[in-house]
Amino acid sequence: MSGEAGTGGKAAAPIDSLGKRGTDVALAGPTHRPADRSYPLSEAWRERAHRVIPGGCHTYYKGDDRYPLLGPACLVRGLGSRVWDADGHQFLEYGQGNRSVILGHAEPRILAAVAEQLQLGSSFNRASPVEVLAAEQFLSLVTTADMVKFCKNGSDATSAAVRLARAATGRSLVAYCRDHPFFASEDWFIGTRRMAAGVPEAVRNLVVEFPFNDLAAVDELLDQHPSQIAALILEPARYDDPTPEFLVGLRQRCDARGIVLIFDEMITGFRWHLGGAQAYYGVTPDLSTFGKALGNGFSVSALAGKRELMERGGLRADHPRVFLLSSTHGGETHALAAAVRCMQILESEPVLPSLARLGQRLRSEGERLVAAQGLSEHFQFIGHPWCLSYVLRDTGGGESLPLRTLWLQEMIRGGILMPSLVVGYAHGADDIDWTLEVMEAGLRVLAAAIEDGVERFLIGPSILPIDRP
Repeated sequence: MSGEAGTGGKAAAPIDSLGKRGTDVALAGPTHRPADRSYPLSEAWRERAHRVIPGGCHTYYKGDDRYPLLGPACLVRGLGSRVWDADGHQFLEYGQGNRSVILGHAEPRILAAVAEQLQLGSSFNRASPVEVLAAEQFLSLVTTADMVKFCKNGSDATSAAVRLARAATGRSLVAYCRDHPFFASEDWFIGTRRMAAGVPEAVRNLVVEFPFNDLAAVDELLDQHPSQIAALILEPARYDDPTPEFLVGLRQRCDARGIVLIFDEMITGFRWHLGGAQAYYGVTPDLSTFGKALGNGFSVSALAGKRELMERGGLRADHPRVFLLSSTHGGETHALAAAVRCMQILESEPVLPSLARLGQRLRSEGERLVAAQGLSEHFQFIGHPWCLSYVLRDTGGGESLPLRTLWLQEMIRGGILMPSLVVGYAHGADDIDWTLEVMEAGLRVLAAAIEDGVERFLIGPSILPIDRP
C-alpha cells in the first residue's frame, strides 16, 4: 500500500456484540462531518467496561481521563487510516494503536501472513522456525546488534535489559533519563513515578535519574555514585534531537566506567531509521529494546544487543545464568509472522520517506494556520515529521490540559481522533487535506476559548495526567 494511495473500498462489517446493528461502511473522503453525534452503544460499552475492568480499559493511555466526554468510548474496527466506533461513526485516526500500527489498520499483507501461520498453530512445546526467521530478519536491519530475543511488550524488554546489566556489572543502581516519560510497568521504574503505590522503598532507592542533553549533570551523577551504576537507560531521542555530543558522550562515559548503555527504541525503532535511532545518530548501545512498529499492532517486542551480554541469558555462557526473557507466549508464531512481514514491507517500500513527507506537510501547513489565528504561543508542533505531536499552552506558557481537551473535542467533532499527529503508511494526501480543514475550524474555536475562557466551550471535564497518585 503506498503512503500516498487512497484507502478506498469497503471494510467488513464489525462483530455486532451488543446485538443492535452492524454496518458495512465504505471509506469516505475528506467530507464535512456532523458536529453533534450520539454515542449510545459506545456509552453502553463504557459502563460495562468499568464494571469488570479497572479503569475501563487495559492501557492507561486509552482511559476515559485521557479523552473528552464528547467522543467515542469504544472503537470496534479499523481499516487503513480510519476507525469506527460502536455506533458506526467513522474517524480519521492519528498515532494508530499508540504508534504501534505503522502500516495501517488491518493491512492485508500482514493479515495474510498471520492467517497462514495460524493454520499451522500458534504455540508449541519447542521453538518454531518463524522464531529464527524473525530474529534473522530483525538483525539484518538492526545491524548494530548481535542477538535478539522477542517478547510481548516493551516493559518486559526494558526490564530484562536492566536485569542483564545488573548481572553483568554486579552493581545495583540504574540511572534513567527523567525527561522521558515511561520505561516499564515493573517496580524498578514505577517506583520513580507519582503513582508509586505498592512499590517498596528499598526498590525505589535503587534508581537514580539524569536529564537529557546534559553531560555535565551525567558526570555529576556518576561522580556521586562511583562504581555503583549498572546501566544508563534512555530514549535516544524524544521530541528533541540529542545534541551532537550527548549520545557520543554517554557512550564514552559508559565505556570508561564499565556501565551498560541501554537505548529504549520502542518509539524510535523503525521510524527514525530501519536500524533504529542508533543507526540514525551513529551511536551503538550495549542493549536496545524495540516494539511499537515491529508487528504493525500485533503483540511483539524485542531486546537486542551485544553477544557477550545477551548470551548471559542463554545456554552457552560461563557466567551465572540470567533469567532473561521467558514466557509462554513470547514465541507466539502468528505475532512473529506479522513482525517478519512488517519488517519486509518496511525494507522494500518507501514507508519512512512517506511518513516524513506527510508529517512535514502537516507541520508546515499547520504552523501557517496556527500563525494566521495568532496562536503560535499556544499551539506548538513538537517532534520529528515521522513522529509528530503537539502541545497546547495557556497564557502563562504552561501546558494546558483544558485546552488540550477542547482541541481533542473539536477534532472529534470534525471526525478526527488526534491524540498525536503521528502518521502511518496508510495515511494519504487526502487525509492531510481533511486534517488541515478540520484544524483550521478548530483553531478558531481555540482562539475564542483563550479569549473568553475555555469552560464556555468545553463539554465535560478536562483530561488528567496519567501519572498522578
